[in-house]
Amino acid sequence: MKRQYFGTDGIRGTVGQAPITPDFVLRLAHAVGRVLKQSEPHPVVLIGKDTRISGYMLESALESGFNSAGVDVVLLGPVPTPAVAYLTRAQRASLGVVISASHNPFPDNGIKFFNAQGAKLPDEWELAVEAALAEPPLWADSAHLGKTRRLDDAAGRYIEFCKSTFGSDLSLRGQRIVVDAAHGAAYHIAPKVFHELGAEVIEIGCQPDGFNINQNVGATHPEALIAAVLAHGADVGIALDGDADRLQMVDATGRLFNGDELLYLLADDRLGRDEVVPGVVGTLMTNMAVELALQAKGVKFVRAKVGDRYVLEALHQHRWQLGGEGSGHLLILDRQTTGDAIVSALQVLQACARSGQTMSELLRGVELYPQVLINVRLRPGQAWQDNAALHSLIREAESDLGQTGRVLIRASGTEPLLRVMVEARDADLAHRWAERLAEAAAA
Repeated sequence: MKRQYFGTDGIRGTVGQAPITPDFVLRLAHAVGRVLKQSEPHPVVLIGKDTRISGYMLESALESGFNSAGVDVVLLGPVPTPAVAYLTRAQRASLGVVISASHNPFPDNGIKFFNAQGAKLPDEWELAVEAALAEPPLWADSAHLGKTRRLDDAAGRYIEFCKSTFGSDLSLRGQRIVVDAAHGAAYHIAPKVFHELGAEVIEIGCQPDGFNINQNVGATHPEALIAAVLAHGADVGIALDGDADRLQMVDATGRLFNGDELLYLLADDRLGRDEVVPGVVGTLMTNMAVELALQAKGVKFVRAKVGDRYVLEALHQHRWQLGGEGSGHLLILDRQTTGDAIVSALQVLQACARSGQTMSELLRGVELYPQVLINVRLRPGQAWQDNAALHSLIREAESDLGQTGRVLIRASGTEPLLRVMVEARDADLAHRWAERLAEAAAA
């Protein structure tokens, strides 16, 4: 059975269009409740959301759907995705539910789930939910309906958790930090975390109005962070996305550090403290310079498919702790069960504080290779895998690049596009091969 509704990160789409409609979301929660009740008699679910105006409507639909299946609900209000993962564990709940479309613009929204341990759920669980969706509802009678309450101090509990991941012998006193919460779920949380650890905090992207999430701010628009850091003479800038699981950072010079560089920095910091780092997981898009730098330190490097779900699967398979993507999804599994931008930023700041060095100094010698990405629109029915000329050219390119570059060609999972990426130490070489391959792919 193939999944009809679930994608790589829950169910997502445009609000008011299937499946992100209140009637479907109510039925979804009812189906999830029925699946939960197969294994426990009195399930409790937590529901958190980001700052999109549609969150009110979807929260109500979820609440009704769960209650109608005899499931109790605890409402968390606007909190980051990783806060839901943490609070689900801490509250010993059966399930955590997040209403968010992450870095997407405000017209979109989505629903994703965490299990009782705060981890993403397997395909088998999602298939069971989809099977329940196809069945007629089994409405609970009045005596067996679920109840709803609100956890009023959800934000405060998560703030204390984030602070607990930062060394108790360290402080951010004397640091001026710009925090950009993308007008998203961490708007009232992220500034407090860094302030309570001693930093002087300058807030941007912390005035949500229901419509401005991710709009020209946050991890997907780091130019706002760069400008603020330079304007305020800050030491560091931290940008989150709408649900605060994605991170970008900036130093005092306005230099931007992406997820690939931060992942290497975290691994190298652990090595410098004589911790064992058996391996690190990246993705097919992780910069080759990071892979080579880790291997030079004796650290194994494995590439997963693009998506934090696949990075997490690979980490569990190898029993490793560190993984991530260039987009800023960082996984530090001995600190948090899912990507957590605030916790990840604290680990970077902790490495800087312990070493007395800036991010630039800690990353000295790791110079990212130029990556050239060209999107080629596919015609209906076009079978690019059968393009013999393209495959011949790929082999020629790989031979020419040798050990100083690589070719990656993959189909988009959401659009009729073929993504042609060439990475090389020599930028001109990467451009030339990317253009030739894109031309061959379009033929």
